[in-house]
Amino acid sequence: MLKQNHRAWIEVDLAAIKHNVYQLKSLLVGSTELMAIVKADAYGHGALDVSQIAIAAGANWLGVATIPEGIQLRNAGITAPIVVLGATNGNDEIKAIAEYRLQPTICNSKQALIYHEVLDHIGERVSAHLKIDTGMSRLGVNWQEAIAFVKLVQHLPNLEIKSVYSHFATADDSDRTFMQLQAHRFEEVIAALKAEGINPPYIHICNTAAMLCDRQIHYDIVRTGLGLYGLYPAPNLKNIVDLKPALTVKARITQVKEIKAGTSVSYGRSFIAPQDMTIATVAIGYADGIPRGLSNLIRVSVNNQKVAQIGTITMDQCAIDVTNVANINVGDVVTFLGGDSENTADDWANLLGTISWEILCGFKHRLPRINVFQQVGLKVF
Repeated sequence: MLKQNHRAWIEVDLAAIKHNVYQLKSLLVGSTELMAIVKADAYGHGALDVSQIAIAAGANWLGVATIPEGIQLRNAGITAPIVVLGATNGNDEIKAIAEYRLQPTICNSKQALIYHEVLDHIGERVSAHLKIDTGMSRLGVNWQEAIAFVKLVQHLPNLEIKSVYSHFATADDSDRTFMQLQAHRFEEVIAALKAEGINPPYIHICNTAAMLCDRQIHYDIVRTGLGLYGLYPAPNLKNIVDLKPALTVKARITQVKEIKAGTSVSYGRSFIAPQDMTIATVAIGYADGIPRGLSNLIRVSVNNQKVAQIGTITMDQCAIDVTNVANINVGDVVTFLGGDSENTADDWANLLGTISWEILCGFKHRLPRINVFQQVGLKVF
């Protein structure tokens, strides 16, 4: 198999992605559509393949953060609507939006006017998604100014309003007070628009966490990121739907050696052998996405046994304790995350005081992504 040529790699189970789309769609109310968020290379899973399987499984939209992410998908033949969730303002950015049939997020009146001027000059028209800030304080016009903003855009002939949307700041929090405040503000905006006779084709506010905890606010689209990849945004949102993690991280042993009691391992001598030991060097490190902060804290799997990672994780390598593993050899596969390691991104995030999103997005591009469907020879598309 292809993976035998690699020192370290990521396996992406496209069957799990497909399963997760089915599961998430089963929660949707009425004609609500699903937007698969595939920014940041699909949270490290591979944007093109994830996009293809998500669409095949029933996703209606794709969400990216940047124009190059959208162009990559268009150049690969993706024809589904692609929304650029980040802000874009420059002339060349606007021209690229039009050329590649991407749908921009418009965050304020100044940006809308710039878009209109550039599009008018090149004779193009694009579908746009208007962002309302209901409390995230990141992108979007303040909710109190939303009506005037939408009215302005409505009178710009080179911009077609495709949706009005917002984003929750605390949907993954068990205390839903602020989420409910944001939802109320958004509902006020939508009601005021309708009172003015303005009915956007789509309205949306839900991310994965919000769609799991409140079906009443699914509206026309839900945007699912973390759930697509098989993880739950918070412990209190588990068991609502059956999600399967799709990513497994593996690497090969490059050396096996015996060390004596008292011998130190790796930089800084953070591990001192308490007894004579057999250790193995594995060809993966923090430059690949294994956080250095996990040094001496995690257990990994090799030859169906759980063993400790020991010593400081270095840029390209780390060490494991294989004293009690029989028949250990150079070339043996070590599973760090997912699979039979039983480690999850949540586990690592908890150890580091961060979030699973950061763990998944941290795996670098020098780790090849190998799709399980391709390995077993199944035809998906």
